[in-house]
Amino acid sequence: MFAKIYLEITNVCNLACSFCAGTTRKKHFMTREEFEFLAARLRPYTDFLYFHLMGEPTAHPLIGDFLAIAHAHGFRVILTTNGTLLPKVLDTLLNAPALFKVSLSLHAFEANTGMDFESYLHGCFDFADRASQKGSISVFRLWNDGGQNSRNAEILQALRARFPGEWVSNTKGIRIRKKLFIENGEAFVWPPMAAPCEKIACYALKDHIGVLCDGSVVPCCLDSDGSLVLGNLFEAPLDEILSSSKATGFRKSLDRNEPPTDFCRKCGFAQTKFHADRKNKE
Repeated sequence: MFAKIYLEITNVCNLACSFCAGTTRKKHFMTREEFEFLAARLRPYTDFLYFHLMGEPTAHPLIGDFLAIAHAHGFRVILTTNGTLLPKVLDTLLNAPALFKVSLSLHAFEANTGMDFESYLHGCFDFADRASQKGSISVFRLWNDGGQNSRNAEILQALRARFPGEWVSNTKGIRIRKKLFIENGEAFVWPPMAAPCEKIACYALKDHIGVLCDGSVVPCCLDSDGSLVLGNLFEAPLDEILSSSKATGFRKSLDRNEPPTDFCRKCGFAQTKFHADRKNKE
């Protein structure tokens, strides 16, 4: 069992964030039949589906259907969204029993131009307020420390105004109230654009795997272009893919904190995690 599986329902996004690697893959919106097939194949391997990898999940016209199918299979769903389309899918999401958590990437604002600051925040805040009251966890993410973060103070001030009360700090960020949080994180360099490193730490094939919108299985949620494809779920079951020599060799390298590919060697996130883990052990 994996703690989570990333399932990319589309690789199309309505924004072009400067911090995001983007993808050169052919644009695709997963069909209802494709999602139903993949959900059935993934069910024995996790309880949590993350509608995330590339693309903006709320841009998919069938997101309501996908949430219903996920619920029928017993999944709990986590969305990662830039938040811009939430007003359009508000009722769909609020009425989806499968929706367990929504992560709102507020750092998307500074990474784009032409967005109205106040209306953007209002849409995100309104959704998170209502979703958290209905029982879904809502997380405001500011994963831009050391990057484009000049308006973080304004965002936090707006959050304070909308959600007054006693905030409680924790290791990941801030608890605003029950089921409503702020998470901070360092900006990192997407693979394969970081300077190469010979020691890394990574959750791939241990904590999670990713499934691209064409059914390709990848070990990593940062594999934007499908550089590390292990197999395809439309062609083979997951246990066959994970037991292949390619997958087992990949996992053994990570167990030694060694990058199994050049792609991994140039992953800023895996490098940051390795140094953080080493610091915590000191």
